Amino acid sequence: MITRLTPQDASFFRLESSSNPMHIGSLAILGVANPPAGAGDAAADLDYQGLLTLVDSRLPMVPRYRRKVREIPFRVGRPVWVEDSRFDLTYHVRRSALPAPGSDEQLYELVGRLSSRPLDPSRPLWEMYLIEGLSRGRCAIFTKTHSALVDGDIALEIGHVILDSGPQPREVGPDTWVAHREPGEVELLGMALAEMATQPATAWEVMRDAGANASAVAAAAGKAVDAAVSRVRTAGRGAPDSIFNTAISRSRRFDIAKTSLEDYRRIRKRFDCSINDAILAVMTGALRIFLQSRGEVLIESAVLRAVVPMSVYVEGAGDELRPASEVSSFLIDLPVGERNPVIRLSHISHATGEHSRNHRGVRARTLVHMAGFAPASLHAMSVRAASTFAEHTFNLVITNAPGPQQPMYIGGARMLEMYPVSPLLRNQASSIGITSYDGQVFYGLNADREAMADIAVLAAAVRESMEEMLGACV
Repeated sequence: MITRLTPQDASFFRLESSSNPMHIGSLAILGVANPPAGAGDAAADLDYQGLLTLVDSRLPMVPRYRRKVREIPFRVGRPVWVEDSRFDLTYHVRRSALPAPGSDEQLYELVGRLSSRPLDPSRPLWEMYLIEGLSRGRCAIFTKTHSALVDGDIALEIGHVILDSGPQPREVGPDTWVAHREPGEVELLGMALAEMATQPATAWEVMRDAGANASAVAAAAGKAVDAAVSRVRTAGRGAPDSIFNTAISRSRRFDIAKTSLEDYRRIRKRFDCSINDAILAVMTGALRIFLQSRGEVLIESAVLRAVVPMSVYVEGAGDELRPASEVSSFLIDLPVGERNPVIRLSHISHATGEHSRNHRGVRARTLVHMAGFAPASLHAMSVRAASTFAEHTFNLVITNAPGPQQPMYIGGARMLEMYPVSPLLRNQASSIGITSYDGQVFYGLNADREAMADIAVLAAAVRESMEEMLGACV
């Protein structure tokens, strides 16, 4: 089966560079949450062969994971998805290990190094690593998927489908996939020319893009998405100067922060705001602390402008959280110059409330109704939405997606923690991914290794900001 990449998918594929890998990452830490007394280090019940078997059984649910991208000769048209006739699952699902007992810090260092490596463009654009040797018998799964591959509707992220709601993997249908012969260069060129002859719009697109560079292609794709996510009013303003905007290297650092979802519920009840507002307020306080640690002098009106694509937490009866059916994207000024955490929260609540009254979201019905719902696909959609903003209009990206609030399993092993690893966009020194799962809120902080050598300070600042916010609740 041969299908053409959408304009946005093509822009993501062509924007790939050694310093700007365009893959979305996801880190899941697996183990036994409450091992029986006297059991010592209870190991996660998952090995490499078990992971291979699981992924192989779920690939029919994500057919693009067996397809690769082929450019048309002379770039006569957008690239196409073709089935990889030499598909090799063991090339994509890999095994790694830390020197036992590996610490969390060693795991995050490994994730940073793996995030630094671009995907192989000659094969399907994804990789998965089983990382063994963690302390307390745990293991981890780190997945990299190119942003061109996942759109949240037609194509989901693979982490979405390997999760199960119980330790016994669910039954799935039989795999009927058969590798087909790949088209040759002449065949691809002929198909493209035939399409141009019968579809004038395609011919015009080729002529228009013939002299365009990758940035112009991305901008063209972005115009189409801009209308869908309703950002016109703020996108025209340039973002303030910030240490978060600089030329970046090809190396990454990764760190995390963990907080309790119950704490955000306390903030919500005390100040009559949404959980999304509480999360952004805590992150704003953390950014303020981080900037001050860098010696920044913050006047009261100082802001950081963030592009915030988020899947909104739908708050049901009581404390129930349900996944939303759309991804909403907007620009927001985070009041990092404001000392009072309550006033910071008030500013954020007002801005998000104004947005909610005027926005149109990107629908995501397919992914939120799938069994084993996970936020990985929502984060991938969020990165796609964020990348369509002109780079001068924001300082950093904060993606926020709710996950399931009950334990989930991968191949029988319980998932204890899950962290998004969002890519760095051009001249963006850091990206922040946030997700909730099983009563906790997890922050994944991806950063340029040189520009943000002190990213651990921001991770610690998240916890400090939360304490400050909770203190205001008394």
